[in-house]
Amino acid sequence: MENLAKSKYSSALETVLDLKQRFGKTWDSINPENAARMNLQNQFKTGLDIAKYTAALMRRDMALYDADPTQYTQSLGCWHGFVAQQKMIAIKKHYNSTSKRYLYLSGWMVAALRSEFGPLPDQSMHEKTVVPALIKEIYDFLRQADAIELNDLFRRQKNGEDVKAQIDNFETHVVPIIADIDAGFGNEEATYLLAKKMIEAGACAIQIENQVSDAKQCGHQDGKVTVPHEDFVAKLNAVRYAFLELGVDEGVIVARTDSEGAGLTQKLPVSKEKGDLASKYLAFIEAEPITIENAKDDDILLKQDGQLVRPVRLPNGLFKFKTNSNIDRVVLDCITSLENGADLLWIETPTPDIKQIAHMINKIREKIPSAKLVYNNSPSFNWTLNFRNQVFHEMMTNGEDLSIYDRDNLIDARFDNTKLGRLADQRIKKFQKESAQKAGIFHHLITLPTYHTTALHMNDLTKDYFGEDGMLAYVKNVQREEIRKGVDCVKHQRMAGSDLGDDHKTFFSEDNALKAGGEKNTSNQFDIKNVNKSEKQMLRASA
Repeated sequence: MENLAKSKYSSALETVLDLKQRFGKTWDSINPENAARMNLQNQFKTGLDIAKYTAALMRRDMALYDADPTQYTQSLGCWHGFVAQQKMIAIKKHYNSTSKRYLYLSGWMVAALRSEFGPLPDQSMHEKTVVPALIKEIYDFLRQADAIELNDLFRRQKNGEDVKAQIDNFETHVVPIIADIDAGFGNEEATYLLAKKMIEAGACAIQIENQVSDAKQCGHQDGKVTVPHEDFVAKLNAVRYAFLELGVDEGVIVARTDSEGAGLTQKLPVSKEKGDLASKYLAFIEAEPITIENAKDDDILLKQDGQLVRPVRLPNGLFKFKTNSNIDRVVLDCITSLENGADLLWIETPTPDIKQIAHMINKIREKIPSAKLVYNNSPSFNWTLNFRNQVFHEMMTNGEDLSIYDRDNLIDARFDNTKLGRLADQRIKKFQKESAQKAGIFHHLITLPTYHTTALHMNDLTKDYFGEDGMLAYVKNVQREEIRKGVDCVKHQRMAGSDLGDDHKTFFSEDNALKAGGEKNTSNQFDIKNVNKSEKQMLRASA
């Protein structure tokens, strides 16, 4: 790692030195060391550089998980570049490495928070261009985090500190992003064009679902309509072609099935021979036996196992699937996707139940042993209630006394410190680890965490700030916590790039640079040495 980083700096330095010699006196004011430093601070010049780098990381992690299922990966959904930046800065601070930590781009949050139409439901009504724009924004902020941290290290080195090893072994904030393309925003050509834009912006992994594009619903809502396998495979192909065209050979496709909760399809595929994919799909359609004499004009009829049947069709023209066919449809969807170019699976489930997830993945692995999941640890689940219900059922099966619990209100806070509450919380805590090992989950994500944290924190700050606490609400619960927990953003000018800009101005203008840093910059109040100096002055004054 050290030699790699060192060679990058040396190479950049040599390149600038050669250019100075080539262009002569017109380049006299260009400092090779400054240019090499700026080059190193911007490791990724394009989104494609990011996509290729992160795709390789993700493939490595997939191989590690195949060898050891305790090596799962995680991410949190981010709806703004700043949110993603602060997440990765916090990860580096608390865990000293970004390894196995990804980013997730949620179509739900794009619709709710980033559309020019205003807040929208998760029904693919937002502009598709906003998706690659958000990917680019996220990586712009992560690259800025790299530049700011490295710039600080170079400043320290210039001041005589020995930080060479930290510079040589610097770990980037840039990590893989799993990006939601919904149902592809149209036909397979539309999917291909959007996938290209997403990849060019930096996406190494694209998640696509098997719903009808113009009837798309959130995976945790009703009214979902799925497409025949041939249609979905065409879109998997479209995404793969986009990766290959752009040279991201290790690009990852996440195939999502919504069949567990979907009871409708828009069209009936054409079967060429019994037992083919179309035939298997048609076998799931709810149909009633009929004779040709009883058929109405314009009825659609099928012949199945030698019998004439009429598919059940709703007034809107959609066809119903057979009741309780959902799990078998999920398994067929997943096997078909993996056999046609998908790398990872995503199964939307109604609850976070390890046994249910394991049941499906085990059936898939009977055909494809390497099958593994990206799983949505969704805020749409009532996690507390789900796990308390699971524990309550087991305690009841074991004959334990449950008289203190209100079966219809297990969410109540009075049960937090009971046996049921503690057991449920322990299971939630272990959910990711256990499901990674027992249910084939390679990647755990939370789709909408920062949507909810923003709402919660604004609720708390608003309540106290506009109440009796006034300014103390902000100082006590925000700024003081930032200082004590070492949150870099307490110096918001620096985080926005003020110090970085000062150094660049110096590179460009030397002594003529008008810089923001200096004695009158109030951000100095947050430097530990200045805090201590201020305290000493106050003590002397009081004495």
